[in-house]
Amino acid sequence: MGDLPGRAMLPRGPSGLKLSRMNLAGIGPPMIRRVMRRKGVMSLEELIGQARAAGVRLVACQMSMDVMGIRREKLAEGIEVAGVATYLQASESAGTNLFI
Repeated sequence: MGDLPGRAMLPRGPSGLKLSRMNLAGIGPPMIRRVMRRKGVMSLEELIGQARAAGVRLVACQMSMDVMGIRREKLAEGIEVAGVATYLQASESAGTNLFI
């Protein structure tokens, strides 16, 4: 299985998936960034930087990566890879956690 470009596997299977309406043939992401700047919203890079400065752990799910064909080398530097048991253990003692 090769890399799937940002598509999630849904129960009905990949054949029923539609293209993202926000991609707009590649111009969607720059448009969203421009709107975010105009509205004074921090960029994703800035938000991640703040999270890291605050000691937030960024952990990618190994099983999700396997299913979607994402290799560890494709992740940003400093992102951990772990399984669900690691997530559950860490979330028990965390004040806040987010599973996406």
